[in-house]
Amino acid sequence: MSWINAVGRRKSAIARVFLKPGSGQITVNKRDYKDYFSIAVHQLALTEPLRILESEDRYDIKINVKGGGVKGQAEAVRLGIARALVKENEEVKPTLKEANGSIMTRDARVVERKKPGLRKARKRKQFSKR
Repeated sequence: MSWINAVGRRKSAIARVFLKPGSGQITVNKRDYKDYFSIAVHQLALTEPLRILESEDRYDIKINVKGGGVKGQAEAVRLGIARALVKENEEVKPTLKEANGSIMTRDARVVERKKPGLRKARKRKQFSKR
């Protein structure tokens, strides 16, 4: 069977996920995912779709991820893996949706741009009456 690919996005991070049946090896940018995501919470987020379907050792996954920070990248990878699993087997989609609503949903929240004349997106200079 050839590779199944899917894309996951979160904030400014973009993850391309390639999935095929195998032994459970996960590589992120040509490194083991435990080396790339050193924080345990991010490792759990990444493997969440596989744990829900109880298929941690059934697929080999190659991931290319760029942009954003570590948390955004981990959540982008999670969405990409979930989408790839649904492409591989359409019957798992309801299971992933009901387990945790955020797994199959693209979180569209991004950082608001800075406006001219303000310190940040909405923060103003302190008003002085006199």
